[in-house]
Amino acid sequence: MRALSASDLLQIWEHGRGKTPIEQALAILGFASPHVPAADLWQLTIGQRDACLLYLRELTFGAQLKGLANCPACGDRLELAFDAHDLRGQAAPSLDFETMKPIPTESSFKLDDYELSFRLPTSADLRALIMQTDMSQAQRGLLEACLTSVKKDRETIPVNSLPAEVANAIVEKMGQVDPLADLTLLAICPACGHTWRIVFDIVSYFWDEIQAWAGRLMREVHVLASAYGWREADILAMSAWRRQRYLEMVGT
Repeated sequence: MRALSASDLLQIWEHGRGKTPIEQALAILGFASPHVPAADLWQLTIGQRDACLLYLRELTFGAQLKGLANCPACGDRLELAFDAHDLRGQAAPSLDFETMKPIPTESSFKLDDYELSFRLPTSADLRALIMQTDMSQAQRGLLEACLTSVKKDRETIPVNSLPAEVANAIVEKMGQVDPLADLTLLAICPACGHTWRIVFDIVSYFWDEIQAWAGRLMREVHVLASAYGWREADILAMSAWRRQRYLEMVGT
């Protein structure tokens, strides 16, 4: 995996506009790792995929992540700062960021009279359910796709016979095994001391950054091409420092 170049950012933005967040996430990874088959990217668990995105974000823009949030108790606005490397440390299992080969993940546990085995959801699983409008049906479909063995009193039973509390326990267990798939951050309000959890989505965070950078790059290309007659490829091949120096010379 390599850091995204200026040209990559523009191409990702162009190809990812109007796509689903799942498609945008894999488009980002695909540009950074063109040697990795697309089929392998689709088979990464959600946590593995997001660990890759955090690593790529660190390579491209640096490790520090920042955001803003309003305290739900007093309404005070606070700044959040956290580290991509620290978040990646929660990935389970660990992943080789060069090959990005999907690591088989299967877990088993017992709950009362039930013996349950499951694999972790992948982007391919989520893509298959994206058209579902009924959330309960979507969750049930995901369970059916990911449960590899369901037994009660040592007898195999159909997934659709599981009571709601058992289904919920499986979903909770999946979250424990793959914590990056549903990452939350603990926030503490300095004004009133209230603590709460904030869901952090690296896909939308990274995509928003790419979109902002791509928009700025297009403006820089326009200014420099108009001033000097340079080709887009030549301008994008420059370092950000050189582009900025030339922009200063033309008075922007």
